[in-house]
Amino acid sequence: MNERIVIVDFGGQYNQLIARRVREAGVFCELLPRTSSVEKIKGKVLSGIILTGGPDSVMGENARKAIPQIFELGVPILGICYGMQYIAHEFKGVIGRGKKREYGRTTAYFTEHPLFEGLDDNTVWMNHNDSVFELPSGFESIAHTDNCAVAAFANEEKKIYGFQFHPEVNQCKNGTRMIKNFLKNICNLKCDWKIENFTEELIASIVEQVGDGRVIAGLSGGVDSSVASALVHRAIGDRLTCIFVDHGLLRKNEAEEVLAFYAKEFGLNIKHVDAKKRFLDKLKGVTDPETKRKIIGEEFVRVFEEEALMLGGADFLLQGTIYSDVIESGHHGSAVIKSHHNVGGLPKNISFKGLLEPLRTLFKDEVRQLGEALGIPHELVWRQPFPGPGLAIRVKGEVTEERLEIVRESDAILREEVAKAGLEHDIWQYFTVFTGVQSVGVKGDERSYDYCVAVRAVNSSDAMTVEWAHLPYELLMRVSERIIGEIESVNRVVYDITAKPPGTIEWE
Repeated sequence: MNERIVIVDFGGQYNQLIARRVREAGVFCELLPRTSSVEKIKGKVLSGIILTGGPDSVMGENARKAIPQIFELGVPILGICYGMQYIAHEFKGVIGRGKKREYGRTTAYFTEHPLFEGLDDNTVWMNHNDSVFELPSGFESIAHTDNCAVAAFANEEKKIYGFQFHPEVNQCKNGTRMIKNFLKNICNLKCDWKIENFTEELIASIVEQVGDGRVIAGLSGGVDSSVASALVHRAIGDRLTCIFVDHGLLRKNEAEEVLAFYAKEFGLNIKHVDAKKRFLDKLKGVTDPETKRKIIGEEFVRVFEEEALMLGGADFLLQGTIYSDVIESGHHGSAVIKSHHNVGGLPKNISFKGLLEPLRTLFKDEVRQLGEALGIPHELVWRQPFPGPGLAIRVKGEVTEERLEIVRESDAILREEVAKAGLEHDIWQYFTVFTGVQSVGVKGDERSYDYCVAVRAVNSSDAMTVEWAHLPYELLMRVSERIIGEIESVNRVVYDITAKPPGTIEWE
C-alpha cells in the first residue's frame, strides 16, 4: 500500500460516508478514533488526514479533541464541519453561533482553487450551528454562502483546509469531486487503489497476526464469513478449521447448500455441528432483541470453544466482521444501534488468544469484490446477505419452532418468486419477517385469527444506508397469495417501505 488516508473520527453521523467516498476515489483509508496514538495514525504510510464532523461545539467544555501532534505530521489535512471548526479553534481563530443556522441544501460561492477544480454545480449540504467568525493567522476564506462568510478555508503554507459543508453526502452535488480534488490536487495521490489489489496485503497481515497458530472460523455461509474463511485459508491453509453451526435459525436448505460448496468444491476443512436444540433452549421465553443477539453471540463462542478443544486447541477465532457491523455496534464513538453478534454481542471471557477479523475495515460491496478475486463463484458472492443470529431476529417476540417455520417457508416462497421474476440480481436483500401481529381474516369461508407476515426488500451497496425496493405489484400479489395459501397460520401479508435510516435493514 503506497497511499493511505486517515480519517479521524469526532463522532459525526456521516463519517462512514467519508470513508466510502475516499475508497471510491481510489485511495485506501482508515477511520480511526480521535484518541489514536501518533504511531497508529502514521502507520506504515500516511498521505493525508481528514477530520470528520461531530455533535459537539468546539466552544464546549467537554468538546472532543484529537491529539495535538496531528498538525505536526507533515501531511495535508482537511477538516469537515466540526473538523473545520476544530482546526480554526486550535489555531486561535474565533468560533461563534451564527445569526442564521444552516441546514440542508445551500448555494456556495467558490474562489478559484484546486479543491474546486471542475465543479459544475454550487449546491452544498450544510448542517451546523457554529461558524468561523474570524480566521486564524495564515488562513484565508475560499468559499462563502449568503449566511456563512467562511464556508471553506485554506492555509497553503501548512496545507490545512476546511469545509463547513458536508462533501460526502449525495445532496452535495460535487462533493465527491471535491474529495477527489483533495486527494489528487492537494495530496498528490495516484488514486489507483482497488480492493482486488489489496488481497496480498490482507493475507500478509493475517500471516503476521496468526504466526504458526491455529484458527477456528465461524462459517455461516453468509457472504462475510465465507469470504473471511476463504481469505484465511489462502493465508494459512489447513491450520484453519471452519465450524458450521446449525443453530436451527437457518433458511430453508441453507445447511445443505453451504456444506455442498465450501467443503466439496472450495476445499475448506469444515466440521458440521448440529446445535438446534441447544440454541432454542437458550432462547426460550426471550423477547428482547438485544438479549437475543447477545445470547446467540455467546452461545456461538461457547460452541466454537468446545469444538476447538476437541480439535486439540486453537489460538484465534475468525469472524466475518465488516465495517457496518462495527459502526452499528457503537465503536469509534458512534451511537449503538444494535449489537452485532460478532462485535457487541460477544462475551468478554473467551478462551481464544484473540479474534481474527480481516474484513473489519471493508464495506459489503468491497467484501464481495474480494470474494470474487479469491475465486468464489459470482452467484455465491452475491447471494442474499444473512445475519449471524439468523431467523431469530426475523421473529418478533419469542423464538419458537412454529414461528421459525413460518418465516422459513414464507422466505423460501419470496425467494422463489423473485427468482421467477428474474429480479434476484436487481434487489440487494429481501426476506420475510414474523411480525407477531394477529388479525381477523377469512380463509375457506371461515373466520380466521392468524398471523401477519411482513415482506422486506431493499437496495444498498454498503448496508449503511438503504432504500426500499420498488417491487412490481404483480410480484407482490403472487408472493402474498402463495404465503397466505400455503402457510396455514398466516392470513395477512404487508410490505415494509421504510428506508435506512430511520429504520434498519432487519426488524430486530
